[in-house]
Amino acid sequence: MSQKKRQIKLIVEYDGTNYVGWQFQPNGISIQQVMEAALARILGEAVPIFSSGRTDAGVHARGMVASFLTEKALPLTAYREGMNCLLPPDIAVIHAEEVGLDFNPRHDAKGKRYRYTILSTPFRSPLSRLFSWHLRDELDLERMRLGAAFFVGEHDFAAFRTSGCAAKSTVRRIDSVTVSAENSLLYIDVCGSGFMRNMVRVMVGTLVAIGRGRMAPEQVSRCLTEPETPAGPTAPANGLCLLEVFY
Repeated sequence: MSQKKRQIKLIVEYDGTNYVGWQFQPNGISIQQVMEAALARILGEAVPIFSSGRTDAGVHARGMVASFLTEKALPLTAYREGMNCLLPPDIAVIHAEEVGLDFNPRHDAKGKRYRYTILSTPFRSPLSRLFSWHLRDELDLERMRLGAAFFVGEHDFAAFRTSGCAAKSTVRRIDSVTVSAENSLLYIDVCGSGFMRNMVRVMVGTLVAIGRGRMAPEQVSRCLTEPETPAGPTAPANGLCLLEVFY
């Protein structure tokens, strides 16, 4: 007699430094690959894990949401404590729960929150190098906040994606972009309905160019209404972290 099918939802935290991103890639090891290998040892069979989206190589996460289907009647501790015993130190399952079979981690997501961290100091920090973009020059936060305000709303973000992005539509909704400082650390928090490849990193690079005085805050508006207008550079991956997915 076959067991009842179950869907298990996971919240995953990881340091993306040593990985090619969440999704399987031919050129290296991915978070998905490592997690599916650990899950196969728990279940005794290969089972695919589906996520709420992708993160690029070097990008981190505190709240990546993923799920999988199984007929095994194992307790939830098998998918949290059990998998954590098998996962490397830079990946951990921080929450596991059973959800309905109709749950889809990607299509059901209403929004996401990303945080980009910048270290603004004259000297580099060995302990912060994996999780922040080190900038030696001083940034004008008020100019950056003026530029950030133009992102809010529903716009065509074609100018804020990198080559290779296969998104069918470039229209996205941004709910908030906040720029805050805590001692030598600068945080740029972005909340929105969804993001294209490298979109947040190009947004951050644009705000940094504004903070350096190399772009006017109003150029964000021109980039959104005239996609041929060049945006700023793509910020390094290591400063970006997926904090939360909203449902």
